Amino acid sequence: MGRLDGKVAIVTGSGGGIGRAHALLFAEEGASVVVNDIGLRTGADAASVVAEITQAGGTAVANTSSATWDGAADIVAAALDAFGRVDIVINNATAGGMSDLWEFSEDNWDLNLDVNLKGYFAMIRAAAPHLCGQGSGAIVNTASGSGFGHPSMVAYSSAKEGVIGLTRTTAKELGRFGVRCNAIRPFAVGAGTSEYAVRTAKWAQLMALTMGPTPGTATPPTFDPAQFPPSKVSPMVVWLCTDAASHVNGRTFHLHGDDVSLLSEPKPEVTVHQDGGWTLDGLDAAAAELTGSLSNPYTLDAHPDQKVFPA
Repeated sequence: MGRLDGKVAIVTGSGGGIGRAHALLFAEEGASVVVNDIGLRTGADAASVVAEITQAGGTAVANTSSATWDGAADIVAAALDAFGRVDIVINNATAGGMSDLWEFSEDNWDLNLDVNLKGYFAMIRAAAPHLCGQGSGAIVNTASGSGFGHPSMVAYSSAKEGVIGLTRTTAKELGRFGVRCNAIRPFAVGAGTSEYAVRTAKWAQLMALTMGPTPGTATPPTFDPAQFPPSKVSPMVVWLCTDAASHVNGRTFHLHGDDVSLLSEPKPEVTVHQDGGWTLDGLDAAAAELTGSLSNPYTLDAHPDQKVFPA
């Protein structure tokens, strides 16, 4: 007996990379899976993933609709047509390119936001009536460590940080109907994974200074992609959709190799109060208390591939 026997899962962007690993594990745990991918990435193919699942004794169907505003309803309809219900939505699809922010085009910006944020909302919106109507369901949104700040990924990081707000609000709004929504910030390198993971391995090392198991420790001298396969991300995603995680809602998890971290929710670090409001002189006087412990981590050395700004 699988942990998800009788459940139906939609996994967007699952023709390769992290999404493929998700789809395979969902099927292994007994879920019927809608493998969604438009197939634009090298090697990404929804039909081939379905073949893998069926050959292993699982159940899946392929869907090639775009996981955007226009395609979301079709993807949910594919689950209903094939399996009669939907229980799980994994928003994993991604798109968009890299560029220094002063060279970023509007089309590139719009593509990032349309798929990585608007598309996630569209999927939730299309599935919500079915999840809420049956009084149960799980949604997992794919955010990113890029949201902590990632040079050359201004649109992607903006969209992915928006996913965190989408997750919290969805959790609060749909939680009353028995539907939970959580987010992950995964890191994986492998065939079909996102371009930024491969091109910015040095940046990932730098991020590990603050996100690793021991913040502030020295970065390893080498980066070994073999330590970050997509398969290391999927168990946490699938677990969040099982009954064992029925108490988890609105939270964010950072997945980095062998480490899974529950991230803290935002809260004030320091609060200063001034009756009648603040003036500039008052803020000058309070600066030591309010910002005295801050330092600026964003220097020319912070981005290992820093370009010179064009004259």
